[in-house]
Amino acid sequence: MELEGTVFKDGRHWIIEVPSLNLMTQGRTKKEALEMIADAAVGLAECYFEVEMEKDFAITATEFGKDVIGISSNDSKILLALSLRRQREKSGATVREASARLGSKSPNAYAQYEKGKTKISLEKYDLLLKAANPHIHSLLRVV
Repeated sequence: MELEGTVFKDGRHWIIEVPSLNLMTQGRTKKEALEMIADAAVGLAECYFEVEMEKDFAITATEFGKDVIGISSNDSKILLALSLRRQREKSGATVREASARLGSKSPNAYAQYEKGKTKISLEKYDLLLKAANPHIHSLLRVV
């Protein structure tokens, strides 16, 4: 499972954007930009999930060609939780509002997904992502 992103050249720099993580970075080379986006995603995960993360937590950025990259992790629960949290914050919604969009009366149930405590199926991730940010579509690829 990977979160999809794009890579493109802008002048002398390579830009990488991963909309699901609301994350963008640049590098002088495409390889450098790929390394930087992976490092940036790990840094974000550490900010949100320092306690929950295993010591061997890693994120990998892979180029697929045609300006498409994928972000994957050895802990998909944390990666998907990070995506949900970033999208909810981007939309300006509270956990309670995201929970209500799911039709749930318990914000704690939704919060368990954002905390990386619960394994998320692809179908459930799509529903949760729409609850977190109704204005984004899922950019998830299964490899």
